[in-house]
Amino acid sequence: MLDLFTQSAPAFIAVIFAFALVIGSFLNVVIHRLPIMMEREWREQCEELCKTPPEEQLPTGRFDLIAPRSRCPSCGQIIKAWQNIPVISYMLLGGQCANCKESISARYPLVELLTALLAALCAWRFGVGWEATMAIVMTFALVAISMIDAETQLIPDSIVLPLMWIGLLMSLFHPVAASETLFIAPRDAIVGAIAGYLSLWSVYQMFKLLTGKEGMGYGDFKLLAALGAWLGWQQLPTIILMSALVGAIVGISLMVFRNHERSVPIPFGPYLAMAGWVTMLWGNTIKNTYLDLML
Repeated sequence: MLDLFTQSAPAFIAVIFAFALVIGSFLNVVIHRLPIMMEREWREQCEELCKTPPEEQLPTGRFDLIAPRSRCPSCGQIIKAWQNIPVISYMLLGGQCANCKESISARYPLVELLTALLAALCAWRFGVGWEATMAIVMTFALVAISMIDAETQLIPDSIVLPLMWIGLLMSLFHPVAASETLFIAPRDAIVGAIAGYLSLWSVYQMFKLLTGKEGMGYGDFKLLAALGAWLGWQQLPTIILMSALVGAIVGISLMVFRNHERSVPIPFGPYLAMAGWVTMLWGNTIKNTYLDLML
């Protein structure tokens, strides 16, 4: 099988695309359930300390990424296996619950397709090998982080911290003779993690000192630290500039066209994740093109 993938790039990309569709379906579960799991844990801690009753009812009993089985949020009907095939089931059901005919959010097939497309691009960019494998792992994590942050303005430590440690661990396998590889040198990874965290932390502290307000969350610091651990400190300026530019454009567009109030925060994690993913695939090309234009 490995020989087939090595000799046929289209076959490798197609298999990765199909595999990532399934993972995208699981990521939908993560995006929906992980914030609830986090809130349950926080509430249990608060109730234990303060002895205060909850204001909002959360799921009781076992509730994690495995159980209970997926149900329709409207009627509670358990979703059958054939109704949970990535993208295809959504199309066959016409975007509706098979039982109550309530509309199903288009987010589910979109996350599945996005995950599959990004993973396929990683397979195309890096080819068969560990680089493609690790790039796809990072892609899965960034998709989950982006969607959770966009919906809840939370970046779960349970995703971003393992991502950072994996990046540091990968650096131990850096090939000394390689000039361009996803596996960077340990020094670059360690400095990247430290610089990534401290750069946004410094901006946060300065903004708070000048305005008395918090401009971003600590999850953003940790995410940039993880990206620095994976890609090295040399790529941090590209990630920061790219994410800031896209974030500014989106923020201004929301205020102009959708009357988005300035007091309402806009999550920064998706822009960091997007910039980090693009930099992972084409960071050196972007940097060299920019330097050529400037010089």
